[in-house]
Amino acid sequence: MPTIIPMINRILHGVFVAAVLCGTLAASELQAILLWPNGAPGSEGKDSEETVRISEEGDHVVSNVHHPSITPYLPSKENSTGAAVIVVPGGGHIELWMDHEGYRVAQWLSDHGVAAFVLKYRLARAKDSTYTIEGNELADIQRAIRLVRSRATEWRLDPERIGVMGFSAGGQLAALASTKYDAGNAAAADPIERLSSRPAFQALLYPGIPQGMVLTKQTPAAFLVCGEEDRPDIAQGLPELYLALKRAGVSAELHVYAGVGHGFGMRATNRPPVSGWLQLFLDWLTAREGRATKG
Repeated sequence: MPTIIPMINRILHGVFVAAVLCGTLAASELQAILLWPNGAPGSEGKDSEETVRISEEGDHVVSNVHHPSITPYLPSKENSTGAAVIVVPGGGHIELWMDHEGYRVAQWLSDHGVAAFVLKYRLARAKDSTYTIEGNELADIQRAIRLVRSRATEWRLDPERIGVMGFSAGGQLAALASTKYDAGNAAAADPIERLSSRPAFQALLYPGIPQGMVLTKQTPAAFLVCGEEDRPDIAQGLPELYLALKRAGVSAELHVYAGVGHGFGMRATNRPPVSGWLQLFLDWLTAREGRATKG
């Protein structure tokens, strides 16, 4: 019997891994939507194809992005809550880890009634890149928020419940989007650009924390997660960001997992309690929206 139980556990773990990978493969077949169908501002003349490598863990890692896009994961009509999340993978602004910080997360959210849109953005620190974080990358996430808001009726979404969730470098981008937003340009020829880029909430997973963040009472509510064994600017910086948000009068929730480092995302190798962070996010989102509904 002692030898059978570990064998059963290995089999069950294998089934779980297979299910995650199958979900990822199915996700990669979904149709991406270009943020700018006629070409992204700042990418003129850049027509080379994206490159994809497969990591040792089986992740699809994308680089050389010149045509930013979102890939939608829409819940069933019966299951939809009306909330939506722009999911922003990380990769040091050099590449994008699309599976454990993107597609898998989006599929889970969709299965639980929250529409998710995986953002593929341009990369400021890739070799020979001419892009910048606060110029092109920020423009990409702002455009993603506006685009989803513009199609809220079609996708059965509440335009006031569209938030952002970012991982590592993607977390830095989500934090920037939550402090550098605008109401839209009412005079813009493009109707999408007339809409607000303000996210309703922000979920930051082991993020790079932008310097000089200006926090006010209007800063979106925040859900913050990291591991205590991450590098000091994150493991210590995220609790400091939590305190700064509270001092500014912003609702925030913080989780720091003991014995956990960087980049856990949604991996098949995650174990409790860190494997439960997505459920905690969903609980936070549900409770927050319940409070907002009650006034």
